[in-house]
Amino acid sequence: GVSHVEDNVKTTDTTSESKFYTVKSGDTLSGIAKQVYGDANQYNKIFEANKPMLSHPDKIYPGQSLRIPA
Repeated sequence: GVSHVEDNVKTTDTTSESKFYTVKSGDTLSGIAKQVYGDANQYNKIFEANKPMLSHPDKIYPGQSLRIPA
């Protein structure tokens, strides 16, 4: 077993963490991108971040939790 862990890791990464979005009925990736990024054309960023859960950008379903990259 592990009795002690030294946490000496320091990072300089200032990017914010990903958020999560639960798909609602009628949502599209471009609609979510427009809401989150202000640009519907950023839908591919969300699609790529959620592979292999998503097989196609048009196939999202209510209740799915999607990672929204910063």
